[in-house]
Amino acid sequence: MSLSSDLTNLTISQLNPDGSVPVPTAPDAAANAAAEALQREAQFEALKAKVEGLQEILAKPLNDILAEHDKFKEVAAAWDSFGAMWMLSQRAMRRVAMDLAATQGMSEDEVVARAMAYANQVLNVEDEDLGGSVAPAQLAHIARHKAFLRKQFR
Repeated sequence: MSLSSDLTNLTISQLNPDGSVPVPTAPDAAANAAAEALQREAQFEALKAKVEGLQEILAKPLNDILAEHDKFKEVAAAWDSFGAMWMLSQRAMRRVAMDLAATQGMSEDEVVARAMAYANQVLNVEDEDLGGSVAPAQLAHIARHKAFLRKQFR
């Protein structure tokens, strides 16, 4: 570049009213400012949606909110009771199986291996109901959770 072309691109800045020299802005500053404004607007819209959701909840009468909470607590308590009942019945059935296996000279490892084989049969054979001991509704429930159960019964 020649000295004359450098002088044609020269910009003379005016001093600020306080006498300081202004800092020139980068050419991309306008684009950055526009992008930041769009981002702030998107954040504003997201917050606005959250506030609207909260206002919808708060617009409900308190007794409706509490009724939903109480219903949730009832359902949770029912599932907790069911879980306790299921665990107790499983432990009792395990004890029966171990007692019967002991009378036949089978070890605990053999009993567990047979139980795992039966579980895998249900998980991997279509319509396997273990001789009718698994009801159709139970098979449907198991089917909904096969991916999880297969990891547990390896």
